[in-house]
Amino acid sequence: MPTILIIDDSATMVMSLGQILQTANYEIATANNGKEGLDKLAGGLKPTVILTDLNMPEMDGIDFIKAARKLPETKFTPIIVLSGEADGRKRDEAKAVGASGWLTKPPKPPQLLYVVKQLLPMG
Repeated sequence: MPTILIIDDSATMVMSLGQILQTANYEIATANNGKEGLDKLAGGLKPTVILTDLNMPEMDGIDFIKAARKLPETKFTPIIVLSGEADGRKRDEAKAVGASGWLTKPPKPPQLLYVVKQLLPMG
């Protein structure tokens, strides 16, 4: 079963995304910020897809993506950025450091599931 790592400092967002994804039979792992997300990866978590917020304390989404792309285990893992910002510059910056996709918060369940499914590696 694919595992999806959700990194967001909003407990409500994590809960809502988690419910949508668990209903669609995905395993869920969560982290409150990029640093916690990296700690989970360092601890052996191998998510199939990563969803990350941009604006978080300690380590934001851009820095998380940069760090995750340096790790052999997550070098090619799809990373979807979730942001309340519709700012094109942030989107370009996220793409430039290795984001695979972008969703505006809060994503509608069909949209979230569609993007996740598109980025899932075929195995």
